[in-house]
Amino acid sequence: MQDLLAGIPDYAKDLRLNLQAVLKQPELTEQQTWGTAAASAIAVRNPKLTEYLLEEAKAHLSPEGLYAAKAAAAIMGMNNIWYRFGYLSGNEKYEDMPARLRMQVIRTHGSDPVDFELWCVAVSAINGCGKCVSSHEAVLKAKGVGEETIAAAVRIAAVVHGLAGVV
Repeated sequence: MQDLLAGIPDYAKDLRLNLQAVLKQPELTEQQTWGTAAASAIAVRNPKLTEYLLEEAKAHLSPEGLYAAKAAAAIMGMNNIWYRFGYLSGNEKYEDMPARLRMQVIRTHGSDPVDFELWCVAVSAINGCGKCVSSHEAVLKAKGVGEETIAAAVRIAAVVHGLAGVV
């Protein structure tokens, strides 16, 4: 982690400081924090940043948690394109069509369902899919998760996204 922090240029000092802060938010468990960081790192597609954050995440996540965080990034990478397209096209017919895309991992990820939903909402925020953000946020709220917890996960996504451009 020190190598990652040391590699952040001075012009991005705010991101360096924010990364340290968002990885210690009291609203999130350690698993939620590091799963969000891992899923976000994969979503931003910066190999160096992904390598740093996944290596650090291994020390904080169960193997099931790491698998589920990776799965959330993978499945939302696909879903965010499909559902965003339906919305952006403005053609209601696409919205009514079944996706016909395999999404079994959403039910079989093997991790805490709330954690998985947090990781999905973070990745959806990175990918800019309003429909998926809204859907996963609604599931989280239905499970009793408050806005502060959801915002904490999205803060991690925002910082990781910012870092992808400078690391």
